[in-house]
Amino acid sequence: MNSSPPQLDDLADLGYLIGPDEDANPFDHDPGVEAVSTPLWREFFWPLELASLLCSPIYQGAGVAHGHGEPVLVIPGFLANDLMMIPLRRWLKRIGYRPYLSDIAWNTDCPNKTALRLVQKIKVIHRKTGRRVILIGHSLGGMLSKSILQHVPELIDRVITLGSPFRDHVRAHPAVTGVWEYLLSGQGKLIGRNLHASCGTGFCMCDFVRHMLQPEARPVPQFAIYSRNDGVVDWVSCAEEDAMANTEINEATHIGLIFHPRALAAVAQRLAQRIESADTGC
Repeated sequence: MNSSPPQLDDLADLGYLIGPDEDANPFDHDPGVEAVSTPLWREFFWPLELASLLCSPIYQGAGVAHGHGEPVLVIPGFLANDLMMIPLRRWLKRIGYRPYLSDIAWNTDCPNKTALRLVQKIKVIHRKTGRRVILIGHSLGGMLSKSILQHVPELIDRVITLGSPFRDHVRAHPAVTGVWEYLLSGQGKLIGRNLHASCGTGFCMCDFVRHMLQPEARPVPQFAIYSRNDGVVDWVSCAEEDAMANTEINEATHIGLIFHPRALAAVAQRLAQRIESADTGC
């Protein structure tokens, strides 16, 4: 019987950390996030999209289908808050819906904790209105909407995402992934202070990450609105597998997807779309 010690190559094959690598951070490479070269410079033009919206007949409610008081929870994107979503909420109210605040001061907390807080808020809205809640989420807000849907599908009417990279793993500009890494490092004093090293990454085993990587089929309509000119995330990761559930607004920026007149027209269309499906049992 050969009792000779394993050779160096054998140890490497077994995955042993040898030499200076033994102090390597296991979270240095996140398999759930990929940096891509998107046209970030386009995002400087979002104020023009907001100005265009405020001057548009669509923002006054013209030419779009109106609702009948359906509750809508509007969820902001990464580094954003409810203030950023004011124009969208005002427009929703103007065309006959009942929009609700997310109560997110800065969307930089642990996404799993944020999703669970929003689940409780949805339960309150449902109890008050007696109706299933519509979710509209921008960027990270759309990913949170997807996770909420997995928790309480019986309380959700439909989900509409705007530039949300929910497919497989996040593909975003290095400037954006760099901010998230900065927050994870614990250097954020006022924002991101509740994050831990693997939070929101492919290493985390929380419900939020699982819902992104392995979502269960739910009998609830899910629609995606995105732009191929998105300067923050790769548009491919923002599209539903079902092409009929997608709407491209290709002249919009990432931020501008919540302001662009055509994007809001697409939201109105999806809000009013009749759903031919079985009752979810709510």
